[in-house]
Amino acid sequence: MSAQDTIRDTVAAHDVVLFMKGTKMMPQCGFSSRVAGVLNYMGVDFADVNVLEDPEIRQGIKDFSEWPTIPQLYVKGEFVGGCDIVTEMTLSGELDQLFESKGVAYDKEAADKIREANA
Repeated sequence: MSAQDTIRDTVAAHDVVLFMKGTKMMPQCGFSSRVAGVLNYMGVDFADVNVLEDPEIRQGIKDFSEWPTIPQLYVKGEFVGGCDIVTEMTLSGELDQLFESKGVAYDKEAADKIREANA
């Protein structure tokens, strides 16, 4: 199976997927840590893919999304963005709206606390 097939299958098999450096419990870069931290804090059930374990996946995800950086967040098969975009969407409430429109469970109070802390 090619890296593209593996990525496509992973994105299709999970409602929320984060391609990141490290794991959701042990991120290995600040940007991955920030996005995983937001998702963990908001109680989102997500699959994590450690791109450091497989160079083909690491390059393949960049080709798949046509996005040059990692981490990359996917919700219901749709590429959302990287760290800056996820941060902006969290602070603006757009991430809440996306989760609600896609039927993804999350803790609304936790999302509100993130915004309050960054106001």
